[in-house]
Amino acid sequence: MSDNPGENDQPDPADPTDSFEEIIAAETTRDPDLAVIEAGSRTLRTQGGPPQADVPARPEDPEVDKALREVETELATRWGETKLEPSVTRIAALMDVLGDPQRSYPSIHITGTNGKTTTARMIEALLGAFELRTGRYTSPHVQSVTERISLDGAPISGERFVETYEDIKPYVEMVDGRQEHRLSFFEVLTGMAYAAFADAPVDVAVVEVGMGGSWDATNVIDGDVAVVTPIDLDHTDRLGETPGAIATEKAGIVKQDATVILAQQPVDAAQVLLKKAVDVNATVAREGLEFGVVARQVAVGGQLMTLRGLGGEYTEVYLPLHGAHQAHNAAVALAAVEAFFGVGAQRPEPLDIDTVRKAFAAVASPGRMEVVRRSPTVVLDAAHNPAGARVTAEAVGEAFQFSRLIGVVGASGDKNVRGLLEAFEPVFAEVVVTQNSSHRAMDADELAGIAVEVFGEDRVQVEPRLPDALEAAITLAEEEGEFAGGGVLVTGSVITVGEARLLLGRG
Repeated sequence: MSDNPGENDQPDPADPTDSFEEIIAAETTRDPDLAVIEAGSRTLRTQGGPPQADVPARPEDPEVDKALREVETELATRWGETKLEPSVTRIAALMDVLGDPQRSYPSIHITGTNGKTTTARMIEALLGAFELRTGRYTSPHVQSVTERISLDGAPISGERFVETYEDIKPYVEMVDGRQEHRLSFFEVLTGMAYAAFADAPVDVAVVEVGMGGSWDATNVIDGDVAVVTPIDLDHTDRLGETPGAIATEKAGIVKQDATVILAQQPVDAAQVLLKKAVDVNATVAREGLEFGVVARQVAVGGQLMTLRGLGGEYTEVYLPLHGAHQAHNAAVALAAVEAFFGVGAQRPEPLDIDTVRKAFAAVASPGRMEVVRRSPTVVLDAAHNPAGARVTAEAVGEAFQFSRLIGVVGASGDKNVRGLLEAFEPVFAEVVVTQNSSHRAMDADELAGIAVEVFGEDRVQVEPRLPDALEAAITLAEEEGEFAGGGVLVTGSVITVGEARLLLGRG
């Protein structure tokens, strides 16, 4: 596939990766965090299967694709998501000149360290199954920036993304001119999401914080339900060095008289969150007490669960996602939707069980324990911190019977890479270290130095180019023979997973 639709120059089909470097080179004027790495639909050796509907490819219309690229380029001139000023002053000013669109619909606001995006998708699926029109705002994206803003369970089109940007652009420029610093990339996207939801209009918005909570750009909403997924150590330079300190920032999304849904938390984090709830007269539901996972068993393609919600038990609920952590995410999502509908407060009866089953059975979470090819099996998971890596390592062992698991790891330089590698060390027979196209990516040689200390020199291979790393890992997984049960896990960063997903034909 060429970089721009309609071009006549085609890459050599004999080389399944020859377009990748050309595409990366073409992205030099854009922030790699925004870029969709169009490596084409060709695969490494074997097609990975049909693309997922909720991870959009580039627009087919050349004019729309051009317009989307221009918007991405403009957004890339702003502060990226890793450069922050802890304030909601600018986004509040933008909301003011837009007429406060975020106040035209109720919302469910989600913070935490891991599991936010998947939990948001589950909440969205449940609300949609009960015939509510939803808007979902999540970050970061796996492949396309348009994934971040969804209506009715699907990312907005490239054309609508451009239209939304053009609609708010004059107001963005107005706010830019009045502030010390221009609105950031994330702030503009947040404004776009809130405006798009109001324009739709939606019945409810499901909003994931970008980072923290109190000063996150999303926090100009007053969520009727505040959800806190498990808190662990991540972004410690900005949020704090203990779960309790991090919880202090994340508690900022808990608003007056709201309902708070708490996943299982470290003791110090739970204390902070409960104190905040008392201070603002919020009602609290805690996993393990008011709701939780009663039972779960591995099933083909996922797991079968019994969940206890705020209104009672929900039995024989199939979830097409792997891992105990996903069952816990499901329990949190169910409680959040029950709270939104007033179950356990205004109404004693549970939600309709058949509707709940239908919703969970349709949940997808691209890049989270996602199988993208077979023989050997290649799994993608966006774990990027030690806590995420630990649950992923456990989930891989439970869901797959790999006789030999090869890791492909490309991480960001601002993460606890040693902790991430240590979490995977017991399950990886060997690891291929690489780097993605982002300016935040840790250099492959630097990553290799840490990997050698964790795994030993004999278990580490360095392949700076991601296509080469995937090829090397697949070769290692196949060494025991076609039916030996080798597998590959690609992990370390959402960006690494997104680029691998495209290379393996899922985009």
